[in-house]
Amino acid sequence: MQVKKNFKFPDGMRFFRLACKTYSFYCIILYMLDLKLIKDNLTEVKENIKNRNINADADQVISLYEERNSLLSKIDKLRRRRNENAGRMKGKLSQEERQSLIEEGKRLKEEISRFEDELAEKERLLYAEAGKIPNLTHPEVPVGKDERDNRELKRVGTVPSFSFKPKDHIEIGRNLDIIDFDAATKVSGIKFYYLKNEAVFLELALTRYALDILKNKGFILTITPDIAREEIASGLGFNPRGEESNIYSIEGTDTCLIGTAEITLGGYHAGEILDRHKLPIRLAGFSHCFRKEAGAAGQYSKGLYRVHQFSKVEMFVFCHPEESETIHHELLSIEEEIFGGLNIAYRVVDTCTGDLGAPAYRKFDLEAWMPGRGDSGDWGEITSVSNCTDYQARRLGIRFRDGKQKGYVHMLNGTAVAISRALIAIMENFQQQDGSVVIPERLVPYTGFDKIG
Repeated sequence: MQVKKNFKFPDGMRFFRLACKTYSFYCIILYMLDLKLIKDNLTEVKENIKNRNINADADQVISLYEERNSLLSKIDKLRRRRNENAGRMKGKLSQEERQSLIEEGKRLKEEISRFEDELAEKERLLYAEAGKIPNLTHPEVPVGKDERDNRELKRVGTVPSFSFKPKDHIEIGRNLDIIDFDAATKVSGIKFYYLKNEAVFLELALTRYALDILKNKGFILTITPDIAREEIASGLGFNPRGEESNIYSIEGTDTCLIGTAEITLGGYHAGEILDRHKLPIRLAGFSHCFRKEAGAAGQYSKGLYRVHQFSKVEMFVFCHPEESETIHHELLSIEEEIFGGLNIAYRVVDTCTGDLGAPAYRKFDLEAWMPGRGDSGDWGEITSVSNCTDYQARRLGIRFRDGKQKGYVHMLNGTAVAISRALIAIMENFQQQDGSVVIPERLVPYTGFDKIG
């Protein structure tokens, strides 16, 4: 493994090109997609942008790309002339000839500097526009606008039937005194909550249950920082600033609160060249997650379903490109094992193009049955697992070496368990007529009790 010390993304593209020489990076890593790939497959890229309902202009990217390359060519020619000029200075020259060469050298230096300034601005624009272009999409992903167009792949487990009208988790939590939204709103604001009494042990039980499964699958277990540098978040496809950002930036710093451990796990090997024979690298991270959830309203967002802070165990894999599709399905099977072991009915959906995040090549969601959702129960997302191919790796400069060959790794992420949503599923599916909640059998050794009541 080759580690790049003090890795940082400079603001200017011009300066990053110089850093490339120091770090042995390809300059192309600043772009999510290979620009040559965009140019050679422009029609397909534009169709992909349309299907994903993303505001990006591939034509402008190619125009900027060609203008950039033209400027690079001009600068290279001027530098060669300057070097030739400097070489002639070493010969026997008259005072008049030497003075002419000195003036020519100054002129070339000024011209190079002017073109470099123009190049820096062109590359800034190119970087901004190229960063808007989403990853390519797996050919089997359904084309659609939003989650209503997701394709259901299968259902597992039995949806519970009740001899009474089931309550939602908000009422259950209040009656059992295990969740307090009112006190949290007073102290922290809306979309925060206190877990109390048995719910505290239930959260810890879910965390340990998931970590034990991942440990047995060969994952390296971590507790990650809850803060990351903005360039790491941006490199993974998360916008840390702006009106549409779902991330809390920390004022006066270049850092932000993470919305998921995907950020801290994905940045773990930023700027490194990994040994091909050590791939895949499987990391599991426990973290707190902080999200603005701006605009998230409606009955399906109430209670624990969409909150500003929650705990989560995340899976992350760095692998060889030939392995990523197989590993994507492996991560999905782990999510199914976790929730199948809790005897919670769920379904697997293939996320449509309009509901895919820009970095994802393909994403599967697990949706659990939630009896208190809506008027008569409904499916609610509890996990997702994404194959982002080399989209994030290019931006973060994460490659592998196989002999003399180098390439970009593929990066995948998946939720092992998002505690808040797992709590919803458990409380609502295992509620009893007397108001108590039965603990799933697999969790009893971790909680030390089999019922909350």
